[in-house]
Amino acid sequence: MLSLAEENYLKRLLTLSKESGEVSVNELSMELNIKMPTVNGMMKKLSEKGLVYFEKYKPIKLTDEGRRAAAIVLRKHRLTETFLYKIMGLGWEQVHSIAEQIEHIQSPLFFEKMDELLNFPNIDPHGEPIPSDDGKIFDKVYLKLSNIEIGKTVTFSAVDDASEEFLQFLNKRELKLGTQIDVINVEPYDGSQTIKYNNKTEVLSKIVCDKILIENY
Repeated sequence: MLSLAEENYLKRLLTLSKESGEVSVNELSMELNIKMPTVNGMMKKLSEKGLVYFEKYKPIKLTDEGRRAAAIVLRKHRLTETFLYKIMGLGWEQVHSIAEQIEHIQSPLFFEKMDELLNFPNIDPHGEPIPSDDGKIFDKVYLKLSNIEIGKTVTFSAVDDASEEFLQFLNKRELKLGTQIDVINVEPYDGSQTIKYNNKTEVLSKIVCDKILIENY
């Protein structure tokens, strides 16, 4: 059985290595806000358990077993977020910190029942895919709103920033997943976009538009 700290490291390795397949010790240290010697010590421990490939001064990679173990933790986290959002009625900005605690429960039956009550969802409240119970992740292909051309109508499908601050920003503008967005204008100088949705018009900065994800259309 993995410790809470080991599960946290594996989950973070999985999310950070999504694009390149590897993570530097420095990157992991900064992301977790943990000193590098401590991170090195944990990587050595996980390497001995056959969960990561780790050599000093080289990027870290998850083994197949490490990736599966990390995906199971991520599955529990995203299932919990979905349960809190859909069944308990919490806001999508409220669910992350609670799920961080519940994801370490070791009972498979607990999460199987949660999955059943939710009718076996594929994505969480932020548009992220929920891994299968055998640790497989079926990633969706998204485009950034900032890359959408003028005149296009698209559907808001996910966020690239699930922080409470950003989600509250979207809440205030009544922007949520499933919203149809018309791109009215894009400023060539700063990339800000004028969009229309729900019969209202809003101007969003490029930074914000980079974080609003659109399913490939």
